[in-house]
Amino acid sequence: MAERTETTADIADIARPLDAAAVMRLFPAPPRLLALGEPTHGEDALLDVRNALFRQLVERHGYRTIAIESDCLRGLVVDDYVTWGTGTLDEVVERGFSHPWGPSAPNRELVRWMRAYNEDRPVEQRIRFAGFDGPLEITGAESPRQALTALHGCLAAWLDPGLLPCTAGTLDRLLGTDDRWTEPEAMMDPGRSVGRSAGARELRTLAEDLVSLLDEQTPHLLAASSRDEWERARLHARTATGLLTYHHAMADDSPARMTRMLGARDRMMAGNLLALAERGPAFVHAHNSHLQREKSSMRMWQGPLEWWSAGALVGARLGGEYGFVATALGTIRHQGVDTPPPDTVEGLLYALPDDPCVVEPARLADALGDPRPAPRVSSWFGYAPLDPGHLDTVDGVVFVKDMPHP
Repeated sequence: MAERTETTADIADIARPLDAAAVMRLFPAPPRLLALGEPTHGEDALLDVRNALFRQLVERHGYRTIAIESDCLRGLVVDDYVTWGTGTLDEVVERGFSHPWGPSAPNRELVRWMRAYNEDRPVEQRIRFAGFDGPLEITGAESPRQALTALHGCLAAWLDPGLLPCTAGTLDRLLGTDDRWTEPEAMMDPGRSVGRSAGARELRTLAEDLVSLLDEQTPHLLAASSRDEWERARLHARTATGLLTYHHAMADDSPARMTRMLGARDRMMAGNLLALAERGPAFVHAHNSHLQREKSSMRMWQGPLEWWSAGALVGARLGGEYGFVATALGTIRHQGVDTPPPDTVEGLLYALPDDPCVVEPARLADALGDPRPAPRVSSWFGYAPLDPGHLDTVDGVVFVKDMPHP
């Protein structure tokens, strides 16, 4: 008991109230991509923490973009609103987010605040919004129609038609009806997927040709349009090829099927994050499992699966310009997650006075000693506790005590 009390005191000495300045002190220089993970989805308290931190990063540390775990194409609707005032707040919150937790009160407040911040500022000083997930849900994937036809349309508007590998009519014929692509049974039955049909194979070839043309013509495209339009065309290109790859994996009947699908999703995420990093400092928010540097894992009906997360892929490319701060939490009582045991990391952090707080992981590991405590066991599948064995792969730990009952 005395030893645990001493450990609690050691951690209390290194924990700091959470604000942007405390997070910045975790790094020798501000990272180009600063990622804040969450251990569960759908909790407004965690999104409130995200919003407060983003405001401070914008106002005090020069961050210009927030990227969240939401459909990258729907995110364009939000970005047009916060940047240019296109649409209304109600329309944007309804149409601009994917996943069931999208139109939450904190997301609405984030969009409202960003539009108000940009209202009277010159274009070059405005902050931007991005979704960085693919047009995917756990139950399936969207048709590649929107991304593929938008890419073709951009190139057709800026280039000699003779350079394009196909017409819009060819794409429409090969795509067919969208319900072929969104067939709900395809997630569990690869035989119901259209992803390896003759038409899908031809679309993959045409998509690659369109992407090659986009790259080859970059100087002309930038001169003929604008950097924003060119970046949007690149987003449509990544999304079209990513969706076609995902659908191809859905039609696979081998044991590697789900691993390939999970990997394809995080590769799409990584591509979008790397593109945002080219534009300037960005703040990223998603599940810890998509942002961590080590391999992600989950157990599904066919057994355990492992794949490289978007954070691992981005970190491999950006090195020290990628920063990852993991969030841990104490209770989600409405989901049966009660006060953490005192011999877990969450239990030790739960005894601290500051809420929320941030802790430097190396000093936390030193305070925990060796061997480190065993990971907390979650009583609810939707919450992933912090693994003390991974403290050397994160740049910081944010702790939030309690999730209020919704």
